[in-house]
Amino acid sequence: MSEPIIQMKNIGKNFGAVIALSEVSFDVLPGECHCLLGDNGAGKSTFIKTMSGVHKPSTGEIFFEGKSLNLTSPRDAIVMGIATVYQDLAMIPLMSVTRNFFMGNEPTKKVLGISVFDHQHANQVTMEEMKKLGINLRSPNQAVGTLSGGERQTVAIARAVHFGAKVLILDEPTSALGVRQTSNVLATIDKVRKMGVGVVFITHNVRHAIAVGDRFTVLNRGRTLGTANRDEITPTVLQNMMAGGEELATLEGSLGGTV
Repeated sequence: MSEPIIQMKNIGKNFGAVIALSEVSFDVLPGECHCLLGDNGAGKSTFIKTMSGVHKPSTGEIFFEGKSLNLTSPRDAIVMGIATVYQDLAMIPLMSVTRNFFMGNEPTKKVLGISVFDHQHANQVTMEEMKKLGINLRSPNQAVGTLSGGERQTVAIARAVHFGAKVLILDEPTSALGVRQTSNVLATIDKVRKMGVGVVFITHNVRHAIAVGDRFTVLNRGRTLGTANRDEITPTVLQNMMAGGEELATLEGSLGGTV
C-alpha cells in the first residue's frame, strides 16, 4: 500500500472558546479520491482551510510525504503541491480562459529585449490541458464567463494539476451544478485521480461521493465519525452518519417515496 501524500493527525482548531475541530485525523494516498462528507456546520470548511494553510491548527500535526509540515500561509501549501479549488473559483469572468489559466504564472518571451506575455505558448498549453480532462474549447481566448459551471470547474482543476498539484482539494465542486455538469465534473475528478494526484472531495452529497470516492470520512460537529473504504459502506449508512440522515429516511418512508 502506498504511503499517504498528506496526513492530518489529531487536528484541533479553536476560535477563542469555540471548538471548531477536535482530534480529526485524515490522510490522502496518491491516485485516490478521499471524500470528506458532512452537513453544513460539520467543520468541513475549517478542516480544509487547515489543510491548505489558511488556518494554523491549535493542536495536532500535519505530515507531507512523511515529513512534518508547518504551514504558515496558503502560499506554503501551494509550493508543497497542495492546491485548493474553492466554490468561487477565484476567476475573472471577463478575462479569457488562457489568462485565467495562467493568472500569476504568466509565461513570457523576449521581444526587442522586453518581456511580454507569450500568447501562443499559453494558448497551446491551455487547449492541451483542457483536452486532457475532456473539455474541447472553441477558443482559448473566449471569456471564462461564457463557459458552463462545470467547464469553469475544469479550468480551475486543470490549472492546479498543470502547476504541480500533488494533493487537490475540491470544496463542494458540484453543489451549484445541474445533472449534466455534475457528471462532467465527476468524470474530471476520475481523470485527475488516474494521473496519480490525491484528491480530497468535500461534499454533502452522498451520491456524488459514491460515484468517484475510494474512501469516505464523515465529519459531524467538528469530529470524525469514522473512515471507510468503498467496499465497506453503503450510501444509506453514509447518509445516516451525516446530520439529518435518519430523519430524512423517516420522512421518505412517511411520504412513500424519495425526498
